[in-house]
Amino acid sequence: MSSELVWAIIKNNNSFLVKRQGVQFSSEPSNLMNVNTFKYSGLANYKSVGVNAAARGVRVTLNKAGKQQNPSKAKNAVVIAKTRRQTSKSVANLVARATKYRPDLRAAAVARASAIISSQQPVKVHAKRESKGVRAQKA
Repeated sequence: MSSELVWAIIKNNNSFLVKRQGVQFSSEPSNLMNVNTFKYSGLANYKSVGVNAAARGVRVTLNKAGKQQNPSKAKNAVVIAKTRRQTSKSVANLVARATKYRPDLRAAAVARASAIISSQQPVKVHAKRESKGVRAQKA
């Protein structure tokens, strides 16, 4: 089936659809922006990109366009565990630059990878300073 036909069938009714306050979101694993649109849909497009958190780093999943009839061989996953700058360069190369896979999704994939790396950073604990001054001594 064509991508447009699949999108016409699933755009208003699928298991990943989340409707809240007049806005439609999507919880698909291959939807980079979590918005229910044809451009970002991982179900309707033959070529879709998914960026998810790995144990250490980022997992980039690409769907192979020619393997739609064989789902076990249709996905190509790569784990990238580098610094933030090297990860963003690798994600951009995988999605758009070197392979010309989906150049329209490059910015969204890099932004999602950066957000995942930020969430994996440990939270800094700051020691509370002693209060100084006359009023602090009275309390």
